[in-house]
Amino acid sequence: MQSTAVLVQDEYRPSEDEEFMNERQLEFFKQKLNDWKEEILKESRETLSHLKAETENHPDLADRASSETDRALELRTRDRQRKLISKIDEALRRIEDGSYGYCEETGEPISLARLEARPTATLSLEAQERHERRERVHRDD
Repeated sequence: MQSTAVLVQDEYRPSEDEEFMNERQLEFFKQKLNDWKEEILKESRETLSHLKAETENHPDLADRASSETDRALELRTRDRQRKLISKIDEALRRIEDGSYGYCEETGEPISLARLEARPTATLSLEAQERHERRERVHRDD
């Protein structure tokens, strides 16, 4: 019976025709965020076991340098993913408190297409564009 619920969840796509952030949409995004988080955590566990296995000393300096570069890149990627998990957790909290899906700046609904593409979005597309323009102006100063 549970596999049917999962199948229905996978087939469901939020639509502009239904009430914005209704229970079904909230559940859809909650599942999407939790699945994304679990995938990142799984990759992190795999990386950790890979890094532990990769602790061998390379006698050749070029091999050692290559290994250290790979390790640094992997750690940088994991750090970015750690920050992403924070954003996912923040989005899950917004689902719980009822503010998910609404622009932090304007209070207007964020488009469903934007939320599907970036479920951690906190700004509508227009507010995000304004934010990025302001950043460019201040960066050029």
